[in-house]
Formats: sequence, structure tokens, C-alpha cells
Amino acid sequence: MNMKNRSNKIALVTGASSGIGQATAQLLTNAGYTVYGTSRRGGGAGGRSFEMLRLDVTSDASVADVVAQLMQREGRIDLLVNNAGFGVAPAGAEESSIEQAQSIFDTNFFGVVRMTRAVLPHMRKQGAGRIINIGSVLGLLPMPYGALYAATKHAIEGYSESLDHELRTRGIRVSVIEPAYTNTPFDANFMQPDAQLDAYREARVAVGQRVKEVMATADQPGIVAEAVLKAASAVRPRLRYTAGGLAGRLTWLRRFAPAGVMDAGIRRDLRLDATPAVKA
Repeated sequence: MNMKNRSNKIALVTGASSGIGQATAQLLTNAGYTVYGTSRRGGGAGGRSFEMLRLDVTSDASVADVVAQLMQREGRIDLLVNNAGFGVAPAGAEESSIEQAQSIFDTNFFGVVRMTRAVLPHMRKQGAGRIINIGSVLGLLPMPYGALYAATKHAIEGYSESLDHELRTRGIRVSVIEPAYTNTPFDANFMQPDAQLDAYREARVAVGQRVKEVMATADQPGIVAEAVLKAASAVRPRLRYTAGGLAGRLTWLRRFAPAGVMDAGIRRDLRLDATPAVKA
């Protein structure tokens, strides 16, 4: 174990090879954390100011190995940022098989659970720690033609809030970051639905086009990274932090606008009622 005296804290950020994870790892480094990023490919620094480790969040063995490496090298883990995840390209919920649904949950939700379970024994022993999960406003809102992704983010909300109640008397706090659309390479890694149906073709294409339009002017990943740093450094962290103006407005509307107004707004924004139904 590395017992040298450190004034800076040790952070582990999953999915740090690009997008939100990379921006978060870099900002934490700039703020004085010793940061270890992870990706499935791993690899050296590659021009980054933080080290990258190979990690597959769907593998119990891989998760255990990375956490053991950090404990051997640093002796503690102060901050875990669960960011790794992927989405399914816009599609009807019926267009993804059970196997595909299980796959997205295995990364987006159970990956969070695996990482959390791996670091908690060490944080409990330390009597301190922060766990920050990258959620989404889709943890509060529906996403037609993105039901599985939204479901994973709803699961993260419930898991995180419950976990925070369990751990706060042990010096450990849990927070969720809730961005809206974020301009990242995330959509480049979309999984295509594996059971496409003609009945959903026109709506699938229309919603996909709308998502591309919005993504073109979406917030940059640094906006989310700033929310992570705020949550990580707060003396009394909140459970939820919105990231960006749109996320803040949508969260406010969800909580205070009449349900019918919110429902109509979602359908209007995605142009759902303008898309003709196609019979199977």
C-alpha cells in the first residue's frame, strides 16, 4: 500500500475516455484530485493529465481488480463518479429484445451497483467518501422511443436516493447529476434496436432526426463536469444537481407544471402527434 502523505483526494471516474467522463476527470484533476479514469480499452495517459485504467463495468472481476489496484497504489478512494453507459438509438420499446434490455441495464444500472459495492467497504472503513452518479433529466421525465435508456436513469434515481439515506451517518454521501441533452460522442455508440418493426419506422426516423437537431446545440460536457465538482466539494451535498439551463427548466416543469401541460409539451417537442401511425 502506498502510505505517502497526500493532501489531495483520490477519484475514480468510469467512462472517462471521452465526453462527460473525460471532461469530469480533467476538471477534477485541475481541482487537485488524483484522478484515475477508466474505459474498456484502458491505455496510458495519451496526452491526458490523468491515468487511464482498463475496466469493464459489466464484469465483477474487472471491477474488483481496478478497485484493488487503486487501494494498493493509493490506500484510499475518496470519490467515485459513475459515468460509464450507453444508449439505444431512437426506437420503440417493442423493438428491443429482452437480451438487449438486459444489456443496457447491465452497463447503465448494474455497472453503477457493481462499482458502488466495490468501493463501499473501503469508504466505510475510511469513514468518508462521495459517490456521484451521472443520471439524466430522463430519470424524472419520460423519453418516448428511448424507454430503455430512460428506465435505467429512473433506476439510478431510486437507487441513489435510497443509498444516500443508508450511508450518510457513515460519512458517505451520494448525489445524482441530471443533465439534459449534452453534446458528446455518446450517440456514436448507440446500440441499434435488434427487433425493428415497420410499425415504428416513421416515428423512429422522426424522433431520431429531432434528437440530432437538439444535440447540435446542446450543452458541452464541461457543464456536467462543473456540476460533478460542485457536488464533490460541497460541505453539505445535495442529492440532485441539475446541469445546464435546459435541465433546470425541465426539472422545474416536471415538479410544478400540471401533468397535462408537461405531457403535451413532450409530444409537441418530439412531434409525436405529427407522425402517422403505421399498422403492423
